[in-house]
Amino acid sequence: MNRTVLALNAGSSSLKFGVYDVGRAGEPHMAARGSVGIGLSAHIKAEAEKGKPLVDRALPDSSLEDVLEALLTWIETEFGGRRVTACGHRIVHGGTSFFDPVVLTPEQIDAIDALSPLSPLHQPRSVGPIRAIVKMRPRLRQIGCFDTAFHRTIRPPANRFALPRAYERKGIRRYGFHGLSYESIASRLQAVGKSDRRTIVAHLGNGASLCALRNGVSVDTTMGFSVLDGLVMGTRCGALDPGVLLYLLQHEGMAPRELQHLLYEKSGLLGISEMSADMRELEASADPKAREAFELFVFRATREIAALANTLGGLDCLVFTAGIGEHSDAVREAICRRLGWLGVAIDDDANLRHAPTISVPASTVEINIMPTDEESVIARHVLKAIGEI
Repeated sequence: MNRTVLALNAGSSSLKFGVYDVGRAGEPHMAARGSVGIGLSAHIKAEAEKGKPLVDRALPDSSLEDVLEALLTWIETEFGGRRVTACGHRIVHGGTSFFDPVVLTPEQIDAIDALSPLSPLHQPRSVGPIRAIVKMRPRLRQIGCFDTAFHRTIRPPANRFALPRAYERKGIRRYGFHGLSYESIASRLQAVGKSDRRTIVAHLGNGASLCALRNGVSVDTTMGFSVLDGLVMGTRCGALDPGVLLYLLQHEGMAPRELQHLLYEKSGLLGISEMSADMRELEASADPKAREAFELFVFRATREIAALANTLGGLDCLVFTAGIGEHSDAVREAICRRLGWLGVAIDDDANLRHAPTISVPASTVEINIMPTDEESVIARHVLKAIGEI
């Protein structure tokens, strides 16, 4: 019977998964990837490596435990009789304690859950599937993989706030996120001999951030203490004058929970457009507010790219990844046009075709589109953590 690793990736808008068979050399080979939904729209949807549909099944009114049990049952019975030997999880925040992937014990799960104030919406989504599987399959080994870990290489002053040092000692500092995605891209750059370049990776999706890589290592990023910082996102505000928060608390009478809901779920593209957090809908709309949301997204992205280029002392390579980065030629084109002063020159035809390289030969900055693969990174971390590779 095959040894199989299940990688679960609980993001801000979905629960994605990857199923990986373990070869004799201990290397993970992707057998299937897909997503699961919970509640009224509960489902299991998966496809094979080359896009062949494997399952598309509705599971109405199913809880998280129900859906995960159905997923494990499908893998172990219908999908070739595989035996899931370990499950890896993307965990958004590792705080100051968790850097390397860890085999999760009850004590560690509690410690990770205790970090929820640092990421109040995302951390519970990370911990929920872990606790569900503990109840369902208590003997199944589970491994936590932390988004913040990739950015542990960021040093002062880039990781520091201008607050009294006592708060830094309490853990108030810039952590950075989307680390598994950036690790995926850094590995791909290394595989094609491009890791020595001064590179900015643009992870543009419902959650969006940038990362500056030098020799494949994170040296700066746009998200800081929380996933609210940096770029405009689907429903999140990005960087915001702290005085706005004081005003909303003191003069608008907002309660902390109300403010949290505003910043995480009512702002960003949705807040500016007053219609949608989906970039595809905004691009297709003739409403001026949709265009204004698009333009603010591009403006903030280019401003932050310029700032990270300053950190790097120049820019050799710009990589677009994640949902918007990989699929929106309009966003890529608008960002690159605004960066013309930096030597960025885009090939319009290649951009429309979503080619791997979309810069013209004369561009001083190579522009790439690279799909990210967080689930594969999780699978490799799982096998290292349990001593398989």
